[in-house]
Amino acid sequence: MNGFERYRGVLRGDPVDFLPRTPILMQYAAEYVGSDYAHFAADYRVLVAANVACARDFGIDQLSCISDPYREAQGFGAQIEYVKDGVPRSTHPLAESRDLRLLTRPDPLSSPRMRDRVQAVEAYRAQFGGEYSILGWVEGPAAEAADLRGVQRFLVDLLREKTFAGELMDLCVDVGIEFARAQARAGADTIGIGDALASQVSPRTYESLIQPREKRLSEAIRQMGVYVKLHICGDITHLLPGLAGLPIDIIDVDHMVCMSAVRAELGRQVVITGNIDPVGGILAGTPVSIRAAIANAYAQVGNPYMVNAGCEIPSRTPAENLQALCQPVPFGPG
Repeated sequence: MNGFERYRGVLRGDPVDFLPRTPILMQYAAEYVGSDYAHFAADYRVLVAANVACARDFGIDQLSCISDPYREAQGFGAQIEYVKDGVPRSTHPLAESRDLRLLTRPDPLSSPRMRDRVQAVEAYRAQFGGEYSILGWVEGPAAEAADLRGVQRFLVDLLREKTFAGELMDLCVDVGIEFARAQARAGADTIGIGDALASQVSPRTYESLIQPREKRLSEAIRQMGVYVKLHICGDITHLLPGLAGLPIDIIDVDHMVCMSAVRAELGRQVVITGNIDPVGGILAGTPVSIRAAIANAYAQVGNPYMVNAGCEIPSRTPAENLQALCQPVPFGPG
């Protein structure tokens, strides 16, 4: 089986030869091909070359378009500064105002950084369509709203300006749907939704304000005929009842979350990935400890499962550690 067949097989509930490997690579991939984060985030050709090299050399089953959270933000009017050894920096167009009219309406095919991601999908499909899974990406409603307002301001909005917070997230969802559609048409078989800020709010705030918008975004993406992956960094244990109501196909689970609790709440209809600590388990681990961590995670959740760390593979991770993460794990009966 090739990577795409293996990946799709698990999503369909079919037996496969071994578990798909879907680690998130950004700065690590850039440096692996002798580049840096700035070029990786600014030029789809570097991003594609870096991910392809890692997929081939380490045995990864998915090619990813993830680079940073500010693709849509630039389309909304944010100014982006690229950083050689770190995530790009972004201004917040609504930092001093709640007037949504100040925002530029992004167009996925003309806003430069959004178009760059669509071009990455097109490049993957042209070279590797049907060989690897292709992962597109959009920001979730809370994450994108925080990018536009600033994290602290938006967290206050969620408590004190609920109507405005909802209207801003609705706009972010509208743009996310358009961006997802452009990537799906370009050849992505899966669209990831990154909504890390959601882990920082109470279950009540999540279920009343954020989850309904994530649901609308997920439903729209599914209607495009592609899979939906949700990625919320951090501890999502308190959000699990709300997450169980989302129409998603895959969920990334960070290292501080109990895997068996996720399975118990979300059931067998959702593929779980993770949840090895990227720093303590991958960067500072050993091949032996990494293999043991994978076995432990798989034992807790059974099928359907894909091999991944809790979040991005850190820069300077020893090559033998990433090789250990991607070493084939036989598909079990669980």
